[in-house]
Amino acid sequence: MVQTQAAVALQGVKKSFPLGHDGQIEVLNLAPLTLSAGSTTVLKGLSGSGKTTLLNLIAGISVPSAGKVWVQNTDIFALPEPQRDRFRAQHIGYIFQTFNLLAPFTALENVLLSMRFSPAIPKGEQRQRAQALLSQLGLSTRLTHKPHQLSRGEQQRVAMARALANNPPLLLADEPCASLDGRTAKVVLESLLAICHQAHKTLLMVSHDATVIDAADRALDMSEINHAMDMEPI
Repeated sequence: MVQTQAAVALQGVKKSFPLGHDGQIEVLNLAPLTLSAGSTTVLKGLSGSGKTTLLNLIAGISVPSAGKVWVQNTDIFALPEPQRDRFRAQHIGYIFQTFNLLAPFTALENVLLSMRFSPAIPKGEQRQRAQALLSQLGLSTRLTHKPHQLSRGEQQRVAMARALANNPPLLLADEPCASLDGRTAKVVLESLLAICHQAHKTLLMVSHDATVIDAADRALDMSEINHAMDMEPI
């Protein structure tokens, strides 16, 4: 077993999907990759280059076809699925490109629901923490609003608060500014970077936006780390 002090480490990671007629297509064949604790990294690359697939592997949502993924020194795919789900809830925050807010629930309820799956925040402190996060992100007057009553920028900030709710050391963000106008994107990005910097969180974002890339400590191009991009379907 590889020992690492990195926040994230991947070794020999591959991911294939069925192609039909007993064939398959390999979408990821990664060079060894590590993310230092407290760092901000951007994944960039062409559509279909495996960026979101890589985020899903690190989150433990998708299972690799081969290789190892360590998060906080834990081999996450050595864990049974229920235990892996609990580990994700406590250690990994995920900001989805499409927000994935639950429509029937208010902004506050969306954040509170995410705390039900982790013991990270004591039950008696959860409401106060959710309110504080939403207020920190400029949503103190939107706590009782449902997603359809919020602008896209406000929905994105609710999604950020939800991802941060359990105080995870690792935050994953899939195109966090892609669907926002320039001014709103700037506000959202600055808020996200400030929170991660203050709490020394490791942040991995997928983005092709030059502003996002420039704000990161490191930018990784999928064409340089994903050897599967040079292969034909098998």
